[in-house]
Amino acid sequence: MLEISKTYRHLALIFISMLAIVIPASAHPHMWVTYVLTVDYDKGAVSGVDHAWTFDDSYTSMALEGLDTNNDGKYDQHELAELLKVNMDGLKEFNYFTLAKLGEDQLEFSPPTDARLEYTNGVLRLYFHLPLGKPVPADSEGLTFAVFDSSYFIDFQPEKTDAIKLAAAPEGCSATLIDPDAEKLDEQAKKLGDAMAQQFGAGSIGYGSYKTVAVTCKKS
Repeated sequence: MLEISKTYRHLALIFISMLAIVIPASAHPHMWVTYVLTVDYDKGAVSGVDHAWTFDDSYTSMALEGLDTNNDGKYDQHELAELLKVNMDGLKEFNYFTLAKLGEDQLEFSPPTDARLEYTNGVLRLYFHLPLGKPVPADSEGLTFAVFDSSYFIDFQPEKTDAIKLAAAPEGCSATLIDPDAEKLDEQAKKLGDAMAQQFGAGSIGYGSYKTVAVTCKKS
């Protein structure tokens, strides 16, 4: 029991220690996460986002070490509970690597809910809901979201397919992924990005060189 306890304490430091390291601006990422971002609507307003993050193989192997306490080759919710708590506690210090803006104004999030870890077919995923502190009317202009690590210790990238989704959105709403580093932007994304930059300023559509999700709805 003492050895298992030590293992858990060691794991409890893994994620936070990785995030807390000071990385020079020129450093390359040490951890890779692919994400699916779902923008949630409730009663005609954007209420928050749902995250689904897939961790890279190296982190997965390290994080799961010693957690299969019954040696059945699987990881149930009880075995993953400690790692989940550590991850969510650590992410709090970094605002869950999520930013939301309405024009130039940064929006606040409330504490996350429905957090869980799943390990399936060799893949470790983290799911959680991040509610906005104050819902934003669906037809508001200049609403954007971004998922990134400014230190570039963690490289966040959208999944190759179906990375951005809308849930319970009113008719006429859409989400566009704007990649400022792409050599060739989709024509619709480029037009949207140019229009938002002209109306709200360059800061309304991007966070440095990170991919940004622009959410728009037709005026009611």
